[in-house]
Amino acid sequence: MEYGVCGLTLIPVRGFHSHKSEIVTQLLFGETFKILDKRSKWNLIESYYDNYRGWVDEKQIIQISKSNYDSINENSKIFSIEIVRTARSISQEYPILMGSPLPFYRNKQFSLFDNKFAFQGDVVNILKGPPTGEKIKATAMKFLNAPYLWGGRTPLGIDCSGFSQMVYKLNGIKIPRDSADQSKLGDKINSINEAQTGDLAFFENEIQAITHVGIMLNNAQVIHAHGKVRIDSINKSGIYNNELGMESHKFSFIRRIY
Repeated sequence: MEYGVCGLTLIPVRGFHSHKSEIVTQLLFGETFKILDKRSKWNLIESYYDNYRGWVDEKQIIQISKSNYDSINENSKIFSIEIVRTARSISQEYPILMGSPLPFYRNKQFSLFDNKFAFQGDVVNILKGPPTGEKIKATAMKFLNAPYLWGGRTPLGIDCSGFSQMVYKLNGIKIPRDSADQSKLGDKINSINEAQTGDLAFFENEIQAITHVGIMLNNAQVIHAHGKVRIDSINKSGIYNNELGMESHKFSFIRRIY
């Protein structure tokens, strides 16, 4: 088995080994992965964080040893909560996006191998304090107005399940990448009236398959990625888009995970 780490601000992960293939997810700076296969200068990888698979351009990754892979994962409990902030070393500068792990972080510095970076931005330690609905809400609001991007996981572009995953990640809760898989976690709540701040709300298509997810702000409002990260009204029928004056998503159920 071979291993790697994302040493760039962001790396697209594609469904097929071609730059023309759709982006299915993204790797952020400091995130690690296993290399499962190689083909035509592309690597099939499996993300350490959520076991998601896809193809990355081998020119964009740093291959590492198993011991470095384990060490980085063990020492990546602190994440940036800045939308974007530059990390600086003696010879390099990288924009770091919200949700990126900062390996070996201490005293406003982190390191990746021999490169030590100064980082003056705000961070969160996911090991400190249990998650609460209000903390989840505060994190979600940081993404407000981020543009929708299929496969995106950052404030510069994010999809619905990437949004819920990253908000929960920054509160120390690990959930899968896709909404259908997220919908299988926690305790199921069928009534909107019983929703609490921070719960995940799921929405279905005409054949009752889960196709969308949002985060409840209260039992009348949901924040979700649809065109952009936005706040809309919600009732037992679904999401009501206030700008369009119509229902945009059909309600299915709620899950309480934290």
